[in-house]
Amino acid sequence: MNVRAVAAQIIYQVVDQGQSLSTILPFAQQKIAQRDNTLLKEICYGVLRWLPRLESITKTLINKPLEGKQRVFHYLILVGFYQISSMRIPAYAAVAETVEATKVLNKPQLRGLVNAVLRNYQRNQNKLDIASISHDAGKYVHPNWFLKLLKNAYPSQWELVISANNDRAPMWLRVNRIHNSRDSYRALLTERGIDTNIHSEAEDALNLTTPCDVNLLPGFSDGWVSVQDAASQLAVDYLKPQLGDLILDCCAAPGSKTCHILEHQGGAKVVAMDVDPTRLIYVEENLRRLKLTAQVICGDARYPEEWSIGEQFDRILLDAPCSATGVIRRHPDIKWLRRPDDIKRLVLLQAEILDAIWRQLKPGGTLVYATCSITPQENHEQVSAFLARTSDASLETCTPKSLGRQILPGQENMDGFYYAVLNKISLIKVA
Repeated sequence: MNVRAVAAQIIYQVVDQGQSLSTILPFAQQKIAQRDNTLLKEICYGVLRWLPRLESITKTLINKPLEGKQRVFHYLILVGFYQISSMRIPAYAAVAETVEATKVLNKPQLRGLVNAVLRNYQRNQNKLDIASISHDAGKYVHPNWFLKLLKNAYPSQWELVISANNDRAPMWLRVNRIHNSRDSYRALLTERGIDTNIHSEAEDALNLTTPCDVNLLPGFSDGWVSVQDAASQLAVDYLKPQLGDLILDCCAAPGSKTCHILEHQGGAKVVAMDVDPTRLIYVEENLRRLKLTAQVICGDARYPEEWSIGEQFDRILLDAPCSATGVIRRHPDIKWLRRPDDIKRLVLLQAEILDAIWRQLKPGGTLVYATCSITPQENHEQVSAFLARTSDASLETCTPKSLGRQILPGQENMDGFYYAVLNKISLIKVA
């Protein structure tokens, strides 16, 4: 199929139907030639990243909005705008291929409209681009409710967060220390002309100066290295797995942290649990590639009695379901899928899981609460409320004068992440 037609259909499904880009993109890529997969991803991510600006241009150039069955052609026009404004494709080719997509989408009668709008944009691009950033929606390309949340939570940093969210995501690697040290693997990459930077804390992390296909990485198929953001890699440092520990990775899919735990401490027994059986397939695939062993369980974290293995855990990593507002640069569709009510719903779910999973932790054990969110409600406010209602919980200081550690997007080129280390106190009853 025509790549532009597929891209328009995907963006329509995300914006108008509320579907997740990461869910539908892999299926859509099966409809096109493999060589076009990167192009399709670039167009979809780009349009969703800059959606309000492109929408603003459309309103200027089209008198009557395209609605109903014609709605997908609205997004086809945005696909054309993005190619002309932000890609290296020659403008004439971008216009021609986008217009050609009208045939694939079974509305050749709209060919003239799509052609006219794209050529009008091409002729007046500079003026239209300037106008598209003359309002907050186009300037910041985030929904108003989220801008307000950021301004309240981070009054001196919110613009840095917005800027990081609108950047392309970096490619971080996690070196498997079973096979190589970070420095020795970095040397292998240098030999192949792949430049990297190290991280000040994450001891296994390497940041590629220029992202590349994983098949170009030495030993990737043999489990020498995985792709994982540096902020996510810090989980193992807070968990501190020890020899002989029984560890639960709760809400484990896709399994990056499960594998990292085992790479650090092969003498631990790890249980990887998640509610989604489809996503657990990725956990098992990662374990196989890395030649690691963990017990994989499908279950709901709120109801551990349904999947309990019969004993409490020494350590628990709870990577809680969250708004994912810390990883927008990796998933730009989050900006348009998330709603304010989602935060309230997720806070209730997180609290329910925290209370249930806490009962699965041994006295003297450690639970690491983590999210890839940057909303205070899901993070330090959640932990504060948990401590207030849980008499046998104490907070281990991650950073001075704070409830846990909040990493903001772009900080040391990391994703947005939150960590709180909670220790279970042994309560001795005095007669």
